Amino acid sequence: MAEAVRYVCGGCQMAIEAWSDGNPYYLDDDGIKHYAYHPDHELLDRCIGNDSPHICLACGAEFMVDSLAPETTCPKCGSGDFAATFHLGGQRCPFCKNGVFTPDPNYHCIS
Repeated sequence: MAEAVRYVCGGCQMAIEAWSDGNPYYLDDDGIKHYAYHPDHELLDRCIGNDSPHICLACGAEFMVDSLAPETTCPKCGSGDFAATFHLGGQRCPFCKNGVFTPDPNYHCIS
């Protein structure tokens, strides 16, 4: 089961929606990555890694981080200051540079 939250910047009101489960994947016999999602438990049981969405807190670029080959810097600007989009609460907004992301209390989804 996965949950979704939305974080909103208290300064510019930029909103970011994020899911808890990321994109679990498995590799086929040729080493090609395939994603598996709920409710396909048979494929989920084959998963060996997870691509999870992140956002650069310096430039605002969004990118995926592979759990088996994690990024250490933003692919756009080279900053090491980034966070998983599901864990943005309390982080400074990279767009307005003044506001802080807080969870939207009126938005919550379960899948």
